[in-house]
Amino acid sequence: MIDQYIEEHKKEIIENTQKLIQIPSVIAPSNNPLHPFGEPINDALEYMLNLGKSLGFRTKNIDGYCGYIEFGEGKELVGIIGHLDVVPEGEDWTYPPFGGTIANNRIYGRGSIDDKGPVISSLYAMKAVMDTCHVQKRVRLILGLNEENDWKGIHYYKKKEESPSVGFSPDADFPCIYSEKAILTSYLKMDYTPFLKEDIIIKEIDAYNNPINVVPKICSVILKINPLKISMENFLQNLKTVLQSHPFEIDVYKIDENEVKLTSHGVASHAAHPELGTNAISRLIIVLSKIFCFYDIKIELLDFFASYIHTEYYGESLNINFEDESGKLTLNVGDFYFKNNQLQIGMNLRIPVTVNMIDIGNSFIQCTSQYLNVDFDTIDYKPALYIPKENKLVKTLCSLYNKETNSNLEPIAIGGATYARAFENCISFGANFPGNQDMCHQVDEFIGINELILSCKIYAKAILALRQRFKWGFKGRSLKSPY
Repeated sequence: MIDQYIEEHKKEIIENTQKLIQIPSVIAPSNNPLHPFGEPINDALEYMLNLGKSLGFRTKNIDGYCGYIEFGEGKELVGIIGHLDVVPEGEDWTYPPFGGTIANNRIYGRGSIDDKGPVISSLYAMKAVMDTCHVQKRVRLILGLNEENDWKGIHYYKKKEESPSVGFSPDADFPCIYSEKAILTSYLKMDYTPFLKEDIIIKEIDAYNNPINVVPKICSVILKINPLKISMENFLQNLKTVLQSHPFEIDVYKIDENEVKLTSHGVASHAAHPELGTNAISRLIIVLSKIFCFYDIKIELLDFFASYIHTEYYGESLNINFEDESGKLTLNVGDFYFKNNQLQIGMNLRIPVTVNMIDIGNSFIQCTSQYLNVDFDTIDYKPALYIPKENKLVKTLCSLYNKETNSNLEPIAIGGATYARAFENCISFGANFPGNQDMCHQVDEFIGINELILSCKIYAKAILALRQRFKWGFKGRSLKSPY
């Protein structure tokens, strides 16, 4: 009955996925306390809440920080935790990034797989269960609004509302996720003031608002040259020599006799998979370090970067290239910043679950110790999520997926961070299918229509399974990483 019901509502599911994608819900400045993450994100929340009401659910807007859609009765609460915000769209899309275009049996658009398609899929899974089955427990779709940033919305939810008894987040991969790496956001910083009297200075850096959890596609720097000491012709010739020895895609544009602009080009990807992208910031910093060396200008932050980070993804030169069953440590350089005479490089690290954070910090401190003007500063840390594969929740959802797809797959570990780690008794479950390219945060992001509908069927059956099984055997003990 559930499969038939979802097939009958297929057109509706597709259309509402398109409409949600068409709302450009990137975080934006806001002066409205009721819309703390900006108007477009609030529009996405209101769209979902109104859709939920029209489908017969109870809904609640929690002060503009988040919301939920719910049905059923009882003390126990099954949670499905998704998000409506998206990373900036970037450039060079084949189809409009907020068009929700259908082509190749796919729906294209920013947020289609991360996480708007899966949110709509989850909503209609709830609808299918509500309309075809006897409801014994409450089921709630929790709608986060700034998952791609600092998680203020979901933290606000936890202060104001009850947490699910058990649940899943449709924001990763099938068959299911048993482990998510820890995430560290850090900056390397240096006071640039002493260098403002040099014959070549950094005037401006533009990382094009790249989110730190995205491999940057483009970055530019404007250099100002003292024409009384260095001719533009001489500078450009030396720059050409540097670029010949470093075959990066960097454009050089002469602004005037005193200024030149360098623009580095790369390929965007999710910070959890930096090896799938090409980092524009890293390549630009390396070139800057080399060109300053031509003129005996020693900018320690750039020198440190060229020596210890370079274009590495796994922290080999920093001696932090750890690996365990959850995968390799990854390091993404996501920000390059110059303001108020401060030069900064931002990094997003995904750290295996058995690694002690103290070891990471000590490695950075040891490597920066010879650079007196370079500081290492931790901005944010999200602990790892680790649930044994033998856990009943993991086994239940993994078995359900395998049964529905005639597979025999094992739970997996990821470098991404999902809302599953915000709650006890919760894991990530889909909606990206095995063998499919991970399009999160990438240009031409899409969700396959067949996969959208199949995930809806799987989620409906997961709701039924979780509603019927509340003696999971881990009440009162944490499922977070013990490391």
